[in-house]
Amino acid sequence: MELVENIDKIEKPYKNAVITIGNFDGIHIGHQALFHEVIEKADTIGGTSIVMTFDPHPVRVLKQNGHLPLITLNEQKIELIENSGIDVLICIQFNKAFAAISAKEFVEDLLLKCIGMKAIVVGKDYTFGRNREGNLELLQTFADNLEFEVIVADWVQTSRGLPNRISSTRTRELVMAGEVADAKKLLGRYYQIRGVVTTGRNRGGKLLGFPTANITLHDELCPKNGVYAVTVDCMEKKYQGVANIGYSPTFDDGLFSVEVHILDFNENIYGKKIRVNFVQRIRDEIKFSDITELSDAIRKDIEKARKILS
Repeated sequence: MELVENIDKIEKPYKNAVITIGNFDGIHIGHQALFHEVIEKADTIGGTSIVMTFDPHPVRVLKQNGHLPLITLNEQKIELIENSGIDVLICIQFNKAFAAISAKEFVEDLLLKCIGMKAIVVGKDYTFGRNREGNLELLQTFADNLEFEVIVADWVQTSRGLPNRISSTRTRELVMAGEVADAKKLLGRYYQIRGVVTTGRNRGGKLLGFPTANITLHDELCPKNGVYAVTVDCMEKKYQGVANIGYSPTFDDGLFSVEVHILDFNENIYGKKIRVNFVQRIRDEIKFSDITELSDAIRKDIEKARKILS
């Protein structure tokens, strides 16, 4: 996949470009369906399949205090789009100057002249241009006059008892509620956080008998506080694990942490990057009377995690 992070670097239009445009936070099943339509259309006309997305998320630029927690950080978003089979990913550096581009300029100057768009695949609620002045009706008017095709994709509905269509908002709500097993139904994969293992409070192994890998979250969405069965991608291998998210109320120090005990693992991974995939929530965080009671609870959490992950 070709990654374009500066549109000024595009030297000539792509051959028969078929494009979809959006934030695509989460790369959920609905987004994946859009990408599939783009690829199919590009194959039909001998063209180039293209995704255009934005970094940072426009909400963070356009709204005061718009610090929206991200389901997928940009690094993971790029990986997932590449895995979908798309030819080109254009990642626009979103700022107020870009936000001020009119709908007409966006279509004529960027999509047609610069990128070479022959078809665009969009959802039913697609808007574009300054102050979201462009909608599907205006896009179709441009298409009629400028000779490109607009393909409107159907919503992908949730299933198995989950209400509403698949969306980033719904996915975010499920993760924040700790309902990671249901979030998987929308994402098509387990919700993942990733980070570099840092030094913790040096009590997991010494005090409790269960060493933990500690990672620091930055912009990504954090699941609800509690204990989870997880898998951990570490040093090109996958392990089972138990993650604790929260404030460790038994120790009463008020410090937030994400700690992962990797099962059947005894390696020094300080400074290594790991990826934690949330499979199922086991329980809430609980304040125990002493360290012995906490250790017993962790032992039971591990037993439950093994059953869930087996």
